[in-house]
Formats: sequence, C-alpha cells, structure tokens
Amino acid sequence: MNKFLFAAALLTLLAGCTEPAGPSIPEKLAVPENVVLHSATETSLTFQWNPVVGAERYGWLLTEADGSGELKGSVTQRNVMIPNLRKGTDYLFWVRAEAKDEVFEYCSPVPARTEGTAPAPGGDRVCADAPLVLTLEAPPVLGSKGFVKIFKAGGDEVDRIDLADISGVNIREDGTMVPRQQVTGSNTFTDKLPSGGNTRLVHYTPFRISGNSLVIRPHCMALDFDTEYYVTVDESVCGKAVAAGEWKFTTKPAPSTSSVHVAADGSGDFCTLQRALCHVSDGAVISMADGSYEGLLYLRNRKDLSVKGDSRDGVRIVYPNCEHYMSGSSARCLWLVENCDNLILENLTIENSFGDLNGQAEAIYFNSGNNTHRLTIENCSLLSYQDTFLCKGSVWVHNSLIAGHCDFIWGYPKACLFENCEIRSRAAGYIVQARVKSASDKGFVFLNCKLTAEKGVKDGTMYLARSSGQADCYDNVSYIGCTMSPVIAPAGWYPKPEPNPSTPNAVSGWKEYASVNESGTSASGSRNAFGRILTAAEAAPYLSREAVLGW
Repeated sequence: MNKFLFAAALLTLLAGCTEPAGPSIPEKLAVPENVVLHSATETSLTFQWNPVVGAERYGWLLTEADGSGELKGSVTQRNVMIPNLRKGTDYLFWVRAEAKDEVFEYCSPVPARTEGTAPAPGGDRVCADAPLVLTLEAPPVLGSKGFVKIFKAGGDEVDRIDLADISGVNIREDGTMVPRQQVTGSNTFTDKLPSGGNTRLVHYTPFRISGNSLVIRPHCMALDFDTEYYVTVDESVCGKAVAAGEWKFTTKPAPSTSSVHVAADGSGDFCTLQRALCHVSDGAVISMADGSYEGLLYLRNRKDLSVKGDSRDGVRIVYPNCEHYMSGSSARCLWLVENCDNLILENLTIENSFGDLNGQAEAIYFNSGNNTHRLTIENCSLLSYQDTFLCKGSVWVHNSLIAGHCDFIWGYPKACLFENCEIRSRAAGYIVQARVKSASDKGFVFLNCKLTAEKGVKDGTMYLARSSGQADCYDNVSYIGCTMSPVIAPAGWYPKPEPNPSTPNAVSGWKEYASVNESGTSASGSRNAFGRILTAAEAAPYLSREAVLGW
C-alpha cells in the first residue's frame, strides 16, 4: 500500500469516524464511532464499534488497500469477523448504520492488516484441494452455460464443471449453492467423497463470487500431488475466456500421512478437511488453523484419528444441509462418520447452517454399526436447530456446546455422556429423543451440565426429552447434577407419546438427580410422573465418565 495513503487513512482513524458532507437525510442515524480493529490472524480480521441508537443492523465493506477484492455484508451485532482473507495484506474497512430500507453514511476507512507475509506472485505451489481464483476487472456474473475444465500439463482432462447444472440450484445470500429439490442423481454441482472403500454423494458449491474474483472449487480428489495443471474457461461462464496454457499452476508434493496441517488460506498441507481425511492413515493427527471450512464431510472405517483446531470459535466447519436437499439421516447431516473407532474432535465448531426451524439438519452423525465405536468431543461447539447431534456407539462430549431446538440430541447410543457441557435451546422444543436398543444401556447422560437458552426463547418452552413412541426402543435419559435455566418446562418430560418404560426405574427410562435452578435451589419439584428422581445410591452409576462409559 502507498505509505502516504496509509498514513492519511491512519490519521483519519485517530481523528475518529466523522460524518462526510452531503445533503441531509431526515432522521438519519449517526455514523458508527470508535471503529477499531479488534484482532487479526493470517486469514481473518475482526472489527468492533460503538452501537448506534436506532440501528437495526450494520452494513460493512472491506477492500484491499488498492481498492480491489471488495467484500461486503451486514450484521445485527456491533462487531464482525471477516474470514478467508489473504495473509500479510493491507485492507480498508468501513461500517454504517442501517434501519428498515434506509442506509446511512459509512465511517471513515479503518486500515488493517492480516498477519504473516504475502507470497510472491506465482511463487508458491498450491494445495491439491486449493480453490482456483480468476480475477476480472469487475465483479463477475455467472452465466447459464459453458465449462470450466482442468487438464494435466500433457492434456488429459481431470475435472470439469458445467454451468448448465446451475439451473438445479438456488444461491443463498452468503453465496452457497443449494439444491432446488432433493438430490437423486449426480451432476457437476454434486461431488462424491471417498472414504473407507465407499463414497458419499453430496451437493457442493463449485463457484463463488468474491469481489472481482470468481472462486472455483474443483471436485474432491480431482487433483493429484506434485503435478502441473492448466485451466480453461469458456467466455459464457463469466464473461472472460481462458484458453489452454494461459492459466497454469502446480500442486504441492504429498505430505506425511501421519500428521497434516489444514489451513484455509493455503499455507498448510491442505485447504479442506475432507481432503486431509482422505489422505491420512489410521492414528494420524490433523491440525486445523483458524478459518472457515465449507463443505460436507465423510469419514468411514477408520480408527484412532484426531482432528484438533487452533481454537473452538476460530475453526468453523460450516455448510447447509437438510432433509429438503438430501433424504435420510446419512445424507442430510454435515459430517457423516461411519464405523470409526476412537475418533477425537477438539477445539472446533461444526455448524449445519441450514438455519431453518423446519428441517432435520444434523451437524454430525456418528454412526457405529455395532454400537461400540468410541467418539470423544472436547471443547467443541455443535450447532444447528433440529437433530443437531445424532449418535450410535460410546460417546464422551466434554466442555462443549450443543445448540438446537427440536430433538437436537438424539439417537441409539449404548452410552453417550455429556459432561460439563452447555446445552443451549434456540427455540421452543425438546432436548433429547432417545432410541436406546437395550433397557440396561445408559443411553444419554448429562453430568454437571448447564441447560441454557438463547435470548428471546420463552421460559417453560423446552422439555428435557420426548419419546419416539417406538416399542422396541428405550427412553434412557439421565440428568445428573445439572443447572437448569427457566426455559425448562416445570413438568420436565413431554408426555405424548408415553415413553418406554412409562414408569421409569433406577436403570431404564427418564431420570434425574440433584437438578438445580440458576439460584442453586432444587429444580425438579414439579416434574410429571414419567420421570424418576433418583436416590444418591441410584445415581452412583452416572457420576463419572468411567462409570458411564467404562473408559
């Protein structure tokens, strides 16, 4: 960035955000003040500002210091984290107050810089799963026909995306492309994720528009390591033709299979978690840098894998999926895990961003075919609305957040322990639906958890559990030493249909011990007869991980 322009912008920042001259607007809102850079990483910038009285939302704008790469959006809170930026790059940020259909003046530009050193043009090889970026003179407009093709240097085609397939998707406000109707077959706007000798058919977003750039995402496993490629683009795709030989790139050599690093900005071994999962061997550790990682995931027939993020809030694995797009619990989840033993997830967020109260949309489905495989979730957030977390097997969730509104913890586990977790209600509904296959299996156990609610959720509208009504399943759910906010209905358990067993005992059914409200007094005095208040002796088998899970 020109040092004189940067100095001028910095002086403007120090002087505060001032209202530029111009015609007056009746009852206009103030310009946001005290706009500052709160934090920076290699791939993200976080800004905050003082609230503006009367503002319903805040529109923001970010460009590179030379005016290129424009990004914009709006938020309802007085801060924003902008991900997927270039490392070692100077940016300018503006924010304005908005209300109803009115938009008001931006503040003066706030200079900011991402951490790290920007790579020299053409100096770095790219990850084998890196997005390909085509920059134009103006924001690209996608057409309805034409091809993007990728070839090896020798001329062998390895991947193609057909713009005609865009007719089958809707484009959300965030740029994600989702199916207009349930996916029943494949096209170039779907992908096949391989793992453990099987594949998972998923929908994906092959194109995104970012400022003046078209970001192209090749299909999973389309590119090999340490290989030279070229790309061709038909003019009808976005108004710019790229001929053979004009756009070349070379992928990085293959990394170790025992330890890999995933970074969305391309500074690691992989840009996506899925490609890393496809590459590593059993027992491997996958580390993830802070950033946003989009796309559906698949892992099958693996053991002893660890996926560890830099930070719980910084590593965001996010994508929309639901029954409206893909039918069946194995298809509609974000991350499908099948027959994997001793999988460890740590310091990350998994969010199914479908974002609608009406639609089954799991963040993760841990499916143990023999109901014995182990899963550990440590210091993570699992976010959706309906059916957030589905599991079979033996599961320990520790120091984590699970948020949803309807049966958002459910499944067929032998034992699934939530210890020291926050269980957050996002709307009225039911926390658990248990379908435990054996009356003696512990099912879902909540130990020393806090049951909370998002702002605006009415008191007394969330039930501890409801039954599936299936006679061949047991409603084994236990809350032990939990603190319950007023969102929990005084009756506790939803009565229709009746649970199995309808009269709980110390081993099977709906159970509770030492529940307290936020003031520390007992919270179980008004429960209905479908739940049992355990004695201290009856509660003993639920008081530790070893007692519940045996490991």
